[in-house]
Order: sequence, then C-alpha cells, then structure tokens
Amino acid sequence: MEEWVDAFLLHLQNKNFSALTVKSYRADLAEFLAFCKQRGINNTGQFTSALIRTFLAALQTQHQPARNTILRKIASLRSFAAYLLEQGELMRNPFKLLPAPKRQKILPKFLTLQETEQLLNTAAHTKMSARDRALFELMYSSGLRRSEVIGLKVQDVDFFNGIVKVFGKGSKERLVPVTDTALAAIKDYLACRPSPQPQDALFLNKRGNPLTGDGLAYIFRNTTIAAHLVRKVTPHSMRHSFATHLLNNGCDLRSLQEMLGHKSLAATQVYTHVSVEKLKSVYRHAHPKCKE
Repeated sequence: MEEWVDAFLLHLQNKNFSALTVKSYRADLAEFLAFCKQRGINNTGQFTSALIRTFLAALQTQHQPARNTILRKIASLRSFAAYLLEQGELMRNPFKLLPAPKRQKILPKFLTLQETEQLLNTAAHTKMSARDRALFELMYSSGLRRSEVIGLKVQDVDFFNGIVKVFGKGSKERLVPVTDTALAAIKDYLACRPSPQPQDALFLNKRGNPLTGDGLAYIFRNTTIAAHLVRKVTPHSMRHSFATHLLNNGCDLRSLQEMLGHKSLAATQVYTHVSVEKLKSVYRHAHPKCKE
C-alpha cells in the first residue's frame, strides 16, 4: 500500500495541487499507513469500510482531534480511494456507505481595525522594517494566502495598474488590487535590495533566500508579540481581516470571491458575519427607538 500512496502523491503533484495540500495529504496518509502497519495490513485489497471505521475510531480515542481535522483526514483517504479505483486496485468504493460527520462551523478570526493598524505600525519598526512593512501592507491590502505570498516574484507586481498577479490553489492565476500604500512600501523594499531581477522572489529572508511558509509564520509571531496583541495572529488572520473589513464597508460577495480566489461563493459566505460593533452601528441607525 505504501507504494500506491507514493504514486498517489506524485499524481497530485502532476495535477498541480498546491504544495501545502500535498503536504497535508502526505501527513494524513502516513498516519493511516502507520496504523495499517501496526495491524499487519499492507495491501490495497484490505482497504475497506471496516478498516476506515477502525482507523477513525482509534484517532478519536487516542488524540481526540477536532471534527474538522477528522473531516480533512477522511477527505485525504477518500481521494486516495478514488485514485485506487481509477487504477483498478479497488473493486468497490469503501466510502460508499460510510457517513461523514458534518463540518463544524467556525467563524474566521479577524483583527479589529485598531489591531490591524497596530500590527502594521509595528511591522514598520522591525529589524527588517522595509521588508516587513511591505509584507504586512500587501497581505492586508490584498488578502493573499500564505502560499501565494511566498510564491510571488518581483515581476508579479504591476505598479502601473495597481494589481498583483497571484497563483492560487491549483496554480490558478488571478489579479488582485493593491493599495497605493502597499505599492509604495514594496517600492521602498525593492530599492533596498541589490539589483532585484523580475524572476527573483518578491520577499526574501535575512540570508537573501526566498521566504518560506515557516519563515512567514515566524515573522507574524514575532511581530504580534512586539505589537503587544493578546490574541494569536497568523498569515490567515490577515486574510480573514481583509475579507471582513471589506464586507463591513460595503464590498459585495462576488467581488470578494474573485479577490480571495474562492472556487464557490459558499466559501466566501462564511465572511458575512460582522463584528459586534458593526451590528451595534447598524442597529442604532435602523431601530426607531434608537432615533428618539
């Protein structure tokens, strides 16, 4: 079964799945293979509904993971099963009669406008202030995913039209608007670098190498601490903040969907929640008794 897992992961890479998606599938399937190995299971013919049920039960007993984590592992195994069916390694789909738990609805965690300004101001006063200011301003300006930010090249920023060319999930290209503030910060950062070339990575680490996902997470962690923010802030928090603030200020869902690079509108609708302060503001202006 291990050889088929390797073939499946290679298949995903050839289909242009994102590196983060492949990494998640690899981790989930490695956990499943370890479970099978402990029980002397080593061939695809033993990949049955009963085995999947036993695996999921063991997960919940040992680790008690969140429901959405279980769903992600199910999705990994379901995709692997679909691949084996296509290759003729399975005669029947082990997920056909296997009910999946419903996804837990979790509202995105976003920063207030004040917290966002606090973070942006702090980023402008770090040891690598030119880079960090450009990085944070761009992420808040355009709501990019972590993988999209670290994948940017110098040539992807169109200063004349005020847009950035992004390669999202499945290597799908989209154009996203950028604020003048973010463009100015990027110009200042590039001016500090020795002859940046169009094909060079837009953001570099302190050693001059392309910034990695872990490096970006490290920058966010340190900047959050320096900003004295109590809550945990991640690159995705900035994306959530971008989406929430746009909606709170009148942006329509379709436009937001395009900017975020969501395949379906349903994925964007999670951002239709609004902050308590926004609700209070609408309430005060709309309720007759509040106008007396």
